[in-house]
Amino acid sequence: MWADNETSEDLLGFKVHADLLVNVIKDESILPITIGVFGDWGSGKSSILQIVKEEFDKDEDKESLCIYFNGWTFEGYDDAKAALLNSILKELEDNKKITAEIKDAVKEKAKKLWKSIDWMRGAGMVLKNVALPAVSAYFTGGLSLVPASIQMISQWSDSSEKIIEKLQSKEGKEIYESFLKQEKEGNKSSTNAIADLRKDFYDLLVSTGFKRLVVIIDDLDRCSPERIIENLEAIKLFLNVPKTAFIIGADPRIVKYAIEHKYKSNKEIEEDNNRIVIDYLEKLIQLPYALPRLSESEVETYISMLICKKEVGDMKFKNVLDEFKKYRITNKYSAFGLSNFEKILEAQEFRKVKDNVITIPSLVPLITNSLYGNPRQIKRFLNTYTIRKRLAEVASLVSFNDAVLAKMMILEYSEPKLFKKLFEWQIIQDGVPKEITNIEALCKDKGIEDIISEIKDSDFKEWSKPKIIKWFQIEPLLTGVDLRDYYWIARDKLENSITSTSMIPPVVRALFNELLPDNMTAAVTKSLLSQKFQPFSDIEKDAFFNLLSSNLKRNPQQKRLYDIFNAMTEDKIENTVYQYMETLKIISVSDIEPAVATRLADFKSEAEIGTFLNDYFKDGKTRASKAFNLKK
Repeated sequence: MWADNETSEDLLGFKVHADLLVNVIKDESILPITIGVFGDWGSGKSSILQIVKEEFDKDEDKESLCIYFNGWTFEGYDDAKAALLNSILKELEDNKKITAEIKDAVKEKAKKLWKSIDWMRGAGMVLKNVALPAVSAYFTGGLSLVPASIQMISQWSDSSEKIIEKLQSKEGKEIYESFLKQEKEGNKSSTNAIADLRKDFYDLLVSTGFKRLVVIIDDLDRCSPERIIENLEAIKLFLNVPKTAFIIGADPRIVKYAIEHKYKSNKEIEEDNNRIVIDYLEKLIQLPYALPRLSESEVETYISMLICKKEVGDMKFKNVLDEFKKYRITNKYSAFGLSNFEKILEAQEFRKVKDNVITIPSLVPLITNSLYGNPRQIKRFLNTYTIRKRLAEVASLVSFNDAVLAKMMILEYSEPKLFKKLFEWQIIQDGVPKEITNIEALCKDKGIEDIISEIKDSDFKEWSKPKIIKWFQIEPLLTGVDLRDYYWIARDKLENSITSTSMIPPVVRALFNELLPDNMTAAVTKSLLSQKFQPFSDIEKDAFFNLLSSNLKRNPQQKRLYDIFNAMTEDKIENTVYQYMETLKIISVSDIEPAVATRLADFKSEAEIGTFLNDYFKDGKTRASKAFNLKK
């Protein structure tokens, strides 16, 4: 099994991306700079950022200080600016690269910045648009807060009673009183405070002797929309501070969602929302760097390296990794696999690796296309593959073929609807469906266009996608293979859903949450589906259907979930009808509201919906059934 964690161990050849970022940052003429490392969920952003940090942390680099900041870790912190500055100061005070003499000067200069932290945290507690006089009088005896502080938004509550209760805590009183003290002494405005902070921070950097401060902000796309914006605003504090470089790792789609969320209540801005989002990102990030998806040779290398490490252990794998690094310097395009391992490993070790890797090369094109070259998806695919192999061994499945298992899992991940269709075929034919024999016969000895044409004219038109045809053609063929064992070990997926909810990408969750408000109009719903659902990859679309379906099964009274399915059905979005009907079959008819039945009746011309309605609502015993029959 493989842990789903970021790592500086480079099995992807991603060091070239990290080296480029390091090279850019070491060019003093471009500092200060903010770099956005952009990629889909699970694309390897965090691993690249770990490699970057490792490069700057090397003992021989005396000119750079690199700090790693996880935005998600500080999700519950009361002020993002304070959290970021706090992390930077802690690192400066504790860093081993700084000599004892310099540390004393650093600590002295840091005192002013610590006061700034207290001021910012206190300012963040002051309410906007609620009973500020009550709060102010309660703690200050009537002190009038300066206008800049009144504009600060509280992150604790939206009512004066709750904020007063919160501020009565020991921590709240200390921070708030510190904030008031700073205002009394300096009568700070927010503009002066930020300018002073930047100047003080630059003076601090100069005293350390470092030529550059590199701040890596990772996992930004795991934060709530509010916290994403707060972290981005915190970065803005340092945009004009010399000697600084910020590297932000995120899925750009999630960041765009957060920016849209920020401005959603501003009617004037909403009209040109897309322009606002673009402008915001361009002003914040000077250098966007998008990670490419893995190629077929990179996927083959990654899978081979993961398996090799698991089989030979960390110590012996170090030699393999060293050779891989050398290989990538001269060869960026070919796969690094069995032929390379054979030259490095002892015969017994090589046999162990070969036994596990042997089926991989032929399946790589399908894995690449099905999982979109996504390292996290590939790793989870392999973990599931491994656990199922073990289950087959424990269950003593004698005729079990690992290559068939891998092939079946590719269909499961890439085409869950067809995977279930194949399940239905084999369950009534003792595990050996004749349909597989018929389709494989159509896929023989012809060009891809001819095959597609023949399948579309047959009873199997839903199997006519080019990638599905390639799946049929690749060894091992499934004609005559008893599939019962393979579906037996996958039965948990058949019962619950192909795509686990733990694998829902953040961008999918964001769209789902955006579609949930009950008062959203049909026009806005369709617009969101068109703009944001349709560009999803097949994996992301399947994940969205899984999330929508699982929520509807748990909450069959929630009308909005039906509305989303209805909007997708009306727009004839591929796979919607199947997913909708399969979900409704799980829900008790008595739990379905009459309004849902009458709306479904509008789509009865769709074969699957018409069949479902006649099978489930024709008895007229429930309120929904009566409503449907009345509509007929």
